Amino acid sequence: MSQLEDHQLGLILDWVNDPRDRKSVSLVCKQWMRVEGLTRLSIRVFEADSLCGFIPRYPNIFTFECSKLINNDNLKLLSKTCPEIKVLNLNLEECPIDSEEYLLASDDVGDDGVCALANGCRKLSKVSLRTRKNMGNVGLVSLIKLAQNLTNLDLGWCNKITDQALEAIGAANSITMLSLEGCSLITDVGLDYLATGALSRSLKKLVLENCYQVTDCGVSLLRQMCCLEELNIAYCGRKVTDIGCTEIAAIQTLKILNLSWLYNISDPTLVALAENCQNLMLVDLTGCKLVTGTGIRAFTNHGRVETLVLLFCYKISGNDLEHLALGCHSLKYVVLDKGKKLRIPMMMQRNISRFYDLIWR
Repeated sequence: MSQLEDHQLGLILDWVNDPRDRKSVSLVCKQWMRVEGLTRLSIRVFEADSLCGFIPRYPNIFTFECSKLINNDNLKLLSKTCPEIKVLNLNLEECPIDSEEYLLASDDVGDDGVCALANGCRKLSKVSLRTRKNMGNVGLVSLIKLAQNLTNLDLGWCNKITDQALEAIGAANSITMLSLEGCSLITDVGLDYLATGALSRSLKKLVLENCYQVTDCGVSLLRQMCCLEELNIAYCGRKVTDIGCTEIAAIQTLKILNLSWLYNISDPTLVALAENCQNLMLVDLTGCKLVTGTGIRAFTNHGRVETLVLLFCYKISGNDLEHLALGCHSLKYVVLDKGKKLRIPMMMQRNISRFYDLIWR
């Protein structure tokens, strides 16, 4: 084996995927350590402070993951050392408010680090910066402009992101998945940028959960997204009503829709969805307390819907569920809260279960 050239050893290591086996390989000798590093495609970092000690060994990685605090200097080093990165996962794990990590969060990655990555890693296609509190508009705008292959962008709970950043995102023409969950500064103005820009012709999944400044005006604009397949506007507050949600029904490509805890939507929204969204497969109506059997029965002749989540929808009866069972032949699952189980006769439950599964939570 000592006679193997680097490229020959590299071909062998291409077949070694288990991290433990690769670690063992790197301990054999200096050559094997060097070649193992050159052929490594992904790395997950648990202690970012030690990054400078080992990251130069892995210049060809495609995937970089770190769920701990990581500062701008570390990302600047990463951008210079690993220009081939395509997948960047910096989702920050939750830490207790009184922990040392939480107190040090002010030193966590922000605009400077992301700008460096945008300049050094031009092949980025999937970027997740979830819960990175220092992430702002400047770094994001730089990322959008320089990462021309970007398809997936998760900015969940990046609380400094505003409509200014959404203007840049809206102009991008390659993004297919965008999560803005918990970005509390986003308004209808930002949704206008998303709905009227080039993004509207490529985006397939949009998460706006907990964006509580959004209103019917912004939600109505989403009807212009001609490729959208999955939309989540759960917990967006009382300013999202049937007025906006009936407009969503114009998105004929929709397959998955989450309307959880929108207190002011009711049957007109469901009737519009059932009539116009013929590709719809899953609808989550958790906590939509104004929805009644009339809205649910609108799906009776729908040919594609497979799952309805009806947790805490108190105005839906066993008779409504039985009506669905007899008419909606595509339906496979209905999710209900356990409290409703006592209010539906056992014989009726058995009859319904012949057509689709009742899932109790």
